[in-house]
Amino acid sequence: MGRVSQAQARENRQRVVETASRLFREQGVHVSVADLMKAAGLTHGGFYKQFDSKEALVDEATAYAFGELARTYGLDRGRGAREPGERDPGEREAGRRAPAAQRELIEAYLSVRHRDNAAEGCPVAGLATDMARTDEGREAHRVYAEGVRDFADVLATEEEDGLVRLCTMLGALVLARATRDDPLSEDVLAAARTALTDGG
Repeated sequence: MGRVSQAQARENRQRVVETASRLFREQGVHVSVADLMKAAGLTHGGFYKQFDSKEALVDEATAYAFGELARTYGLDRGRGAREPGERDPGEREAGRRAPAAQRELIEAYLSVRHRDNAAEGCPVAGLATDMARTDEGREAHRVYAEGVRDFADVLATEEEDGLVRLCTMLGALVLARATRDDPLSEDVLAAARTALTDGG
């Protein structure tokens, strides 16, 4: 069998990152390299030709997941590196969305579809437990914290703190997933939607 071209190697690497991003959100970062590579349609041995370690893949997959979140919900990422918690004075105001756009975001986030599709869903919810166990010095941890700040900025209103709104959404999503086989699940989603959209 011949060598893989550089273009094919880049495509394979991207496929692994995308697959890892989905599997990590759905199952956690404990997914084995063998299972991950199988899901990507590649050999286990090819992993270490692409990545120095599984931790390096976790870093890339986390960044990819937050990139998807930014594209899905229109978050303003790419403002450059900054210290944790550092905000430009105008950033929060600039990140806010119009009420109708916020309502649409909240309704999509707190939907049965999002509840049932963790692999394609929000990395704030899907990776929270793993990030709590990740060394603060890792790139994945930095990207996660920045992503939470960015999402909270988008959810802020004149009257309500975006972080409180994000916590409400995240808590509701986690509870809805945990009670998926019970009518309580949809009640949780509906209650949070109502609370965040002033009575729906």
